[in-house]
Amino acid sequence: MNLETPALIIEEGQVRRNIAKMAGIAAACGVALRPHAKTHKLPEIARLQIGAGSKGITTAKLAEAEIMAEQGIDDIFIAYPIVTEAKLERLATLSRRINVIAGVDSLEGATAMNETALRRGVPLQVRLEVDLGFGRTGVPYDHALELAAAIAKLEGLQFRGIYTFRGFFMNGAPTLELEAAGLEEGRLMVELAERMRAAGLEVRDVSVGSTPTAEYAARVPGVTEVRPGTYVYYDRMQAVLGSCTLDECAAAVRVTVVSRPEPGRLVVDGGSKTFATDVGPGAPPLHLIGYGHILEEPDAVLERVSEEHGMVRVPEASPLRVGDVLHIIPNHICSTVNLHSRVYLQDGGQMRELPVAARGAIT
Repeated sequence: MNLETPALIIEEGQVRRNIAKMAGIAAACGVALRPHAKTHKLPEIARLQIGAGSKGITTAKLAEAEIMAEQGIDDIFIAYPIVTEAKLERLATLSRRINVIAGVDSLEGATAMNETALRRGVPLQVRLEVDLGFGRTGVPYDHALELAAAIAKLEGLQFRGIYTFRGFFMNGAPTLELEAAGLEEGRLMVELAERMRAAGLEVRDVSVGSTPTAEYAARVPGVTEVRPGTYVYYDRMQAVLGSCTLDECAAAVRVTVVSRPEPGRLVVDGGSKTFATDVGPGAPPLHLIGYGHILEEPDAVLERVSEEHGMVRVPEASPLRVGDVLHIIPNHICSTVNLHSRVYLQDGGQMRELPVAARGAIT
């Protein structure tokens, strides 16, 4: 295939190995695996995950779930509060077609959802999101029992349990102590579930675990499900965290050197429209250098990006020249995928193009 750059290349064999690895971890721990599809946004990859043993998938937005359902994925958890009338109507319609669970984190949101469920005659399944210190959505841990009890009384809703997203955070800050963070995440959620059950609530789901913590949180007795996402491709951030090796990273952006204006600097044809910049250089605890790892020149640094240009610092003796092709593992693959309308799956000498079906599905 005569491939123009920049282009996002996915090594299909490595994807399959990554899928099998996480499926094995979940099976060994006796927990369900419900991977987050926000990383790949591809129904084909979701089907590979389900074929390897995943219970279903997780999405961030309702639109992602709708796209996946259109392609035959029939068990989806939407890990995001759905509160507007139009979206609640869409949720009710989707719930007639497939098994779908939605996230809630407020009584106002749950009440609106309950009104839609009763009006449409469609019971809606919900999980309560709990904030363990990440500071995003989620009810504060100490208020979760009270809110769960109120939600469980709403006649149109079926309260399924609790979930959290904590990432590699512990004690309110990023950490490289992934095992400790994962075990604490699982323990806190199981203890909360036990208090809810003691108060008379039925808690079937205790869902935890991102890519860096899933294998550890899954070990905690009482955890029922883990929801890693990035593991399917991995990225430079996960490699620095220790979740994987660079060799396990299945995705790289192929770029071309378009300029070498001086010996220590060259320019590639991928900038902020090509590489995600949400995980940038320098921030603790990762202290990443640049916006990606350049496979052909590990000592080079993608140190600055504008929309269409990537400025790379190279050793002055580097043999790279205009027209050379490079492959760069991005810092954060999830946001990078969302910048590309298509990806190229490579398997040995074969390459095929796939549209990123759920790209930009933000509603």
